[in-house]
Amino acid sequence: MREPQPPFVSVKFDAVGRPHRFLLPEIDFEPPLRAGEQVVVTRGEHLAYGTVARSVPQLAARRAPAATSTNRVLRRVSTQDVTARLKQQHREREADRVCGIKIKECGLAMKLVKVEHQLDGPGLVFYFTAEARVDFRELVRELASQLRCRIDMRQIGPRDEAKLLGGYGTCGRPLCCTTWLQRFEPISIKMAKRQHLSLNPSRLSGLCGRLKCCLRYELPNAKGEQFAGPVMRRRSGRGVEAVRREHLPQEPRVPTTGRSAGQRIWTTTLGSTDLGMSRL
Repeated sequence: MREPQPPFVSVKFDAVGRPHRFLLPEIDFEPPLRAGEQVVVTRGEHLAYGTVARSVPQLAARRAPAATSTNRVLRRVSTQDVTARLKQQHREREADRVCGIKIKECGLAMKLVKVEHQLDGPGLVFYFTAEARVDFRELVRELASQLRCRIDMRQIGPRDEAKLLGGYGTCGRPLCCTTWLQRFEPISIKMAKRQHLSLNPSRLSGLCGRLKCCLRYELPNAKGEQFAGPVMRRRSGRGVEAVRREHLPQEPRVPTTGRSAGQRIWTTTLGSTDLGMSRL
């Protein structure tokens, strides 16, 4: 017999971040938690301040956390929690300003991306990007002496920078790495060649300056073994068959009459850079 699903809610920590699932405690919240409310949760070994997000009921069973997960909701935020969080945000902005000045004074070839202050810890985490390895020991000493706290420097890549900061891709939607992508898979220019895409770097690069992660989506099983590229369906005398774009005729067709009375079949074939569409 299938075990009952433990109650949980979705929580976001940043406006641009993805929602994470957290188990609810044994006792119920009165009134129940609603989207937009602030809560304090245990995230690993630390406490975190987040906002309850909307969840899709149809996906709840598939995305439910394990019953043994340590990620749990502790309580609704109190006045003390809100005050503490506002002080931490002010401290993050001040640390960002100070670190930017110190980087210029030390002449380091690095770019500060983000500063985080943990809810239950006195330390600050600095995320930065650099083309090569950076000796930041002097910078850490300067920051520790001025900010009077534990300093943690973490070097990240361009893709991780885009994931932290968020943004919108050329498709007009939020970045995949910010909303739903779990990990970064290797992307190569061969994936674009197999899909017969234009090799223009401005079209193939994302906000991070690297090849777009979505180049991998159109490949069979995300491996691109053979016949990668848009596959469309065309109606023929034998039914509906899948065809590749380059196999479609390049001349427009006129509407024809199907076998059933009154049934019209419209087929439109666009250029080599567009997709063919058909509808009944």
